[in-house]
Amino acid sequence: MSDIAFDYAPIGLCELENRIIQRCNRQFAQTFGGVPDDHRNRPLRHFYPTEAEFQRIGERGLKAMRETGEYSDERIMRRGNGDLFWCRVRGRSLTPDDPFRHGVWSFADISDERPVVQLTPREREVAILSCRGLSAKEIGQQLNLSYRTIEAHRARLLDKFGARKLPELVAKLSGMPL
Repeated sequence: MSDIAFDYAPIGLCELENRIIQRCNRQFAQTFGGVPDDHRNRPLRHFYPTEAEFQRIGERGLKAMRETGEYSDERIMRRGNGDLFWCRVRGRSLTPDDPFRHGVWSFADISDERPVVQLTPREREVAILSCRGLSAKEIGQQLNLSYRTIEAHRARLLDKFGARKLPELVAKLSGMPL
């Protein structure tokens, strides 16, 4: 990728080694705050709401990347000033034998498409997996929680987002028109 294309891409891009930013483009810096040089050698964990989410999403991403060499999701991330926002993240490993060793990642701010509501880390996980179309039973299996616990989390999400049913909640989380 040429440096000009990388630097001026209309989406946030960064090159990571072991989840540490080696370089990023202007859009990435604008999204998270600062200028590209501010982020050189910065651990990606600084942009997660919590250390636990950094670990959980990393484990899920590593599993997917070992299978396909790619990973994508939509998640809450944290700007340099502490503000939380929805972000669409996609990554591709350049070292399939060790997926996090070296890769290229994109980060798109999608907060205009969906509301940012105060959620617990577990509620965020349930919301993300619900948007992927997983049933409460499947989410429970992935998170090692009971079906009833997932249903309780979904009920709180419905209340927080003012949704009557799961499809309406998923539409609101996905930023789709109702």
